[in-house]
Amino acid sequence: MIPTFALVAGAAVTALGADKARRRLILSKAKHPSLAGHVRWGKRIAGQIPATRYDEAQAFHVDDAPADIVAARRAGFDRLAALFAERFAKTRALTAEARSGLSDLQFTGSYRVPFQFAQMISTALSAGTFYERSEGPILTDLDGNRLWDLTGSYGVNVLGNDTYKTLMREAIDQAEPLGGVLAGLHPLVADNVARLKALSGMDEVSFHMSGTEAVMQAVRLARYHTRRSHLVRFVGAYHGWWGDVQPGIGNPVPADGTYTLADMSEKSLRVLRTKKNIACVLVNPLQALHPNKGAPSDGSLVAGRQVPAVDRAAYAAWLKRLAETCRENDIVLILDDVFTGFRLAPHGAAEYFDVQPDLVTYGKTLGGGFPVGVLCGKAALMRRFRDDRPVDICFARGTFNAHPYVMAAMNGFLRLQDQPATRALYDGLDERWNGRAAAFNAKLEAAGLPVRVANLSSIWTVLHTAPSRYNWILQYYLRAEGLALSWVGTGRLIFSLDYDDAAFAEVADRFVAAAEKMKADGWFWHPDGATNKTIGRTLLREAIAKRLGRN
Repeated sequence: MIPTFALVAGAAVTALGADKARRRLILSKAKHPSLAGHVRWGKRIAGQIPATRYDEAQAFHVDDAPADIVAARRAGFDRLAALFAERFAKTRALTAEARSGLSDLQFTGSYRVPFQFAQMISTALSAGTFYERSEGPILTDLDGNRLWDLTGSYGVNVLGNDTYKTLMREAIDQAEPLGGVLAGLHPLVADNVARLKALSGMDEVSFHMSGTEAVMQAVRLARYHTRRSHLVRFVGAYHGWWGDVQPGIGNPVPADGTYTLADMSEKSLRVLRTKKNIACVLVNPLQALHPNKGAPSDGSLVAGRQVPAVDRAAYAAWLKRLAETCRENDIVLILDDVFTGFRLAPHGAAEYFDVQPDLVTYGKTLGGGFPVGVLCGKAALMRRFRDDRPVDICFARGTFNAHPYVMAAMNGFLRLQDQPATRALYDGLDERWNGRAAAFNAKLEAAGLPVRVANLSSIWTVLHTAPSRYNWILQYYLRAEGLALSWVGTGRLIFSLDYDDAAFAEVADRFVAAAEKMKADGWFWHPDGATNKTIGRTLLREAIAKRLGRN
């Protein structure tokens, strides 16, 4: 006969196993069905995709276009290549010279377009990467070309290039008496702390050199105080290049302490209620523009790109439910406002979406033109040591944290935020930029172009309603019309708030002119019945054939 204690122990083990399986199933269901939601599989599959390079004999008719369309594309491409060679000669030459020794340029240059086309495009349609000066929303390259700035300096440029030049110049004058001394703090640090506390509604502040560092410290403190191991991020959200917040493709090591869940999903909230090892949840409010998708880039634009209109109310309601669930389960809610901070509202995304996080990270524009990362939080979470356990600390420092010149520029930015002229920029901000997007879309529709835009205030992405294999080439037609984009191309256009109606109208006219030329050159053509899905399947068949050595 089996002893009673053995039966009880066996039943307990079975119950524990069943509970573990149940929680594992809940976690699995909370993942987005895309590969981005299953980061391990995404990484495995990415590692199996072979290199494919279309030569000129293939590149213009990979979609089996008729001869007249292929001829139009060839002529358009040759015309663009000749224009770029002449117009951007000096800028291209210096870029080519620097590229061999600058790995950053090698990476961005290789991923501006889908990799199959990269070899041909990088040579013929390079416009270069150097600029000589800025004047308001105009950038001037080494050849004297004046281009409208739609890069936004990757989120830094909220108030306009001229504003940051002034802030940096004044900061250098203010900090010069102390210089680069890092043995102590510049007096302006105290004022920055007071202003950041008032702005964020938090108790304490810590300074860092980048948004990535600020996020790292936020996660580290959450783990330290909760004594829990895992963080939650949502599909597609970017929180810097640190491994724990960037699992999957791009991360050479597995992020075993990270759960990647579906955004705006009740199933994800259920995970937060059932998993007992979750220290914190990270939210990047930019995901309101494209929930459950990564940051758009022309380098990954293999067909069309469609993004639903931003529903501010729905996303705000989701964040409130998320915050409530975190509070009920002692999970730290971290708002990553590095990119969107001070662009959506004077007090950032917390004000814009009416949500109160436990920790908030800032960066980019807050440095007044210099590199910076800032973490603000509740006192209980910001503390890095324990009074009753003096050796149990949460260490975080950096040589250049609170650098005098950065602190001076930050102080100038924070003071500027209190000025009536700056406050006026935020009056009717959403209505102004939503109205511009609507007018822009009407202009595109009237011209019969298969292109539209979606926006989160002044952050825009370009959509393609036709599933062409060549939508990514629009970025080069835009460059030819004098519009400067970042290396991700039309995936993200970032307007500074100093764009007035006349400047915006000029950009809109140039954009439409570029798209009309692209249409005339046959790039928007696609076969009857083509969809994003059929194009994706074609690419998959190409990759499999290449992997098996059949082409």
